[in-house]
Amino acid sequence: MSDDVAIVGIGIHPFGRHEGVSGMEQGAIAIRKACEDAKIKWSDLQFAFGGSVAAGSPDHMVSQMGLTGLQFINVVNGCATGGSALISTYNTIKSGAYDIGVAVGFDKHERGAFRVQTGKQGERDWYGGSGMALTTQFFGMKINRYMEEYGITQSSLAKVASKAFRNGSKNENAWRREALGEEEVLQSQMLSYPLTQYMFCSPGEGGVALVLARADQAHKYTDKPIFLKSAVVKSRRYGSFEVLAPSLALDYADGPTVDASKAAFEAAGIGPEDIDVAQLQDTESGAEIMHMAENGFCKHGEQEKMLADGDTEINGRLPVNTDGGCLANGEPVGASGLRQVYENVLQLRGQAGKRQVPNNPKVAYTHVYGAPGISGVTILSA
Repeated sequence: MSDDVAIVGIGIHPFGRHEGVSGMEQGAIAIRKACEDAKIKWSDLQFAFGGSVAAGSPDHMVSQMGLTGLQFINVVNGCATGGSALISTYNTIKSGAYDIGVAVGFDKHERGAFRVQTGKQGERDWYGGSGMALTTQFFGMKINRYMEEYGITQSSLAKVASKAFRNGSKNENAWRREALGEEEVLQSQMLSYPLTQYMFCSPGEGGVALVLARADQAHKYTDKPIFLKSAVVKSRRYGSFEVLAPSLALDYADGPTVDASKAAFEAAGIGPEDIDVAQLQDTESGAEIMHMAENGFCKHGEQEKMLADGDTEINGRLPVNTDGGCLANGEPVGASGLRQVYENVLQLRGQAGKRQVPNNPKVAYTHVYGAPGISGVTILSA
């Protein structure tokens, strides 16, 4: 496959809590930084895709950025919102419709856990309204089942979280920048067994923007273009685990991540063994572990040894979530998937500072997963 699309500019508003700054404003700041990185003006952009779940309609951003008449389409796809905005931007340029555009994602969530309002998801209102749709419980049940089937221990869950906070401490844009040891993670408040407080991400704030252009024009904007080798979104099959379902199917099927990963690797013409750095959805510690296998980086059950051997550390065989992931950054839903790509661009440019993966990484992988069963995968190359 030829290199049809390149990322030529990146911008981020730090994640965390920012009193007095709206989610929309954080997205606008990210766009300004991305345009500066690509050495362009807002008026040079031909189209935009934007995603936000809780901070307003992204297309209203044109009032802050400038009324230039560009095409602006809003994207909402659960936790895969940011990734879906990127994939939409990628496909628009690949189609030949436009030469340069921006994907932006931002959010500003209230404090506390994510609340599930099932009526908005097409389910019966009583399900969420009665308190029966608790995401922490679903995640706890899912990893409990997985641990039983494949011999994963709670200490591995703590290893994932400890790594995330250690990596986050090296990331100037992360929310949680204090390194925590495995014992601190294990001894934190138990929320939904086996997951403790520090094994979960938190709703937060932040914004990320990426400027994309035709690959054959990338040199006009940057000396270090990063090419999108593939970008895929898949929905679930019957029988896959779904966070908002009021019951479990008797049949079992792989989650949408398996399909998205296979399709992305096929489109890129490479395999999991070719990936130098990966960002995987880690809404909680168990998610990262399960997604290591679902994305093809190991077999189910092999994660226990990989984590014990340090394979997913920054200097390991397959660095995972080098910027601290959702655990250290929090999850402003609209921005989260784009944050992963932002980090991979830094890694492939060699600009990740204290958390830079050694040996000049050339190929990077991102994966997002959103309710109700949407998975997005992108593969990048320097």
